[in-house]
Amino acid sequence: MKPKILSTLPGYTFAAARGDIVAGISVAMVAIPLSIAIAIASGATPEKGLITAIIGGLLISLLGGSRVQIGGPTGAFIVVVYGVIAEHGYDGLVLATLMAGAILVVAGLLKLGNLVRYVPEAVVNGFTIGIAIIIASSQLKDLLGLSLETVPADFLPKLQALWDARDSFSSVSLAVSAAAVVLIVVLRRAAPRFPGLIIAVGAVSVAAVWLHLPVDTIASRYGGLPNGLPMPEMPQITVERLIELFPSAMVIALLAAIESLLSALVADRMFEGKHRPNAEVMAQGWANMGSALFGGLPATGAIARTATNVRAGGRTPVAGIVHAVTILLVTLFVAPLAGYLVMPALAAILLITAWNMSEPHKWGSYASAPMADRLLLLVTLVLTVVADLTLAIGVGVALGLALKLRASDVKPDEWSSPDR
Repeated sequence: MKPKILSTLPGYTFAAARGDIVAGISVAMVAIPLSIAIAIASGATPEKGLITAIIGGLLISLLGGSRVQIGGPTGAFIVVVYGVIAEHGYDGLVLATLMAGAILVVAGLLKLGNLVRYVPEAVVNGFTIGIAIIIASSQLKDLLGLSLETVPADFLPKLQALWDARDSFSSVSLAVSAAAVVLIVVLRRAAPRFPGLIIAVGAVSVAAVWLHLPVDTIASRYGGLPNGLPMPEMPQITVERLIELFPSAMVIALLAAIESLLSALVADRMFEGKHRPNAEVMAQGWANMGSALFGGLPATGAIARTATNVRAGGRTPVAGIVHAVTILLVTLFVAPLAGYLVMPALAAILLITAWNMSEPHKWGSYASAPMADRLLLLVTLVLTVVADLTLAIGVGVALGLALKLRASDVKPDEWSSPDR
């Protein structure tokens, strides 16, 4: 469970440092607008996403079992975080995240990191697509400029509320979102090494403010962003609250473990590395506890940002540390500028995130998969969207285990006659 940074620093060269620094700064430019957008979509204030990227990202890189993992807030947590905040308040989320961190540390100590791979792939695909659908639906308000005081957390009531507000549709908001989407896609294809997210969102926001377009900005909706980190603070802890928030903490812990290990696996394939799963799980635990103490969101390894790091030349955890420090410096010195980012452009970021999460290039293989896998994916997807993630994962894993046992050739043990 030795952190990878201890294995990579001996023999560290100037060339490696240069590659890590360039990669870390590049990933930070991607992470800043994305972290803000994820925090807002989760029902939190924008700075919570930056806090998570700084504290969570730093600890994941310092203590993790992957050479190139980039940590921070991710889209997979939006559904869970939004639900916990709606039901228990932000203080409840902080406590649930703290508990999840402790669960992950214990799981790492018990060397349970390898067990995550036994979660059926169809279950992972099902709840990932379900989360993508929920994320996309949560952005329709800002995408279409609808006037709604509050948006229901549940999927079907949310759609009804959005439909009822259809008369407030703003073609200007839709045009701003569309412009951001086009810019992001064009920059990603034409200049993949450039931080396309921040360039696209920044350019669209500057144009919208300069033209005095009637769209919300971060500052108009949330006020200015603080230019620094808060002091660490413990949430209110009682036995009743621990029991009440335990299911949410378990879901946060499971999601953090699954996503971080998937991300580390993807990164390994990109540059022929080999991560240490138990060290990675423990790092997620410390990162979530650290983020919670500073009032942040749940943190985990981010697949897209990790892949960006590898493509940009990052090869050691130093790149992740540079990423976290860069976001901290931006927060300290240029945080007020983030207030000018327009909400429809941030909605565009999350729409693209949701599209990428759903992995449309794999839909054909899902359709041609065995009937059991299709059933498992569909059940998990539907439960994720219309019920909740806790139920979806529980039912999906249980159903997957039942189907696997049914399909196996393992015969039941023959019992001897009891002597009683």
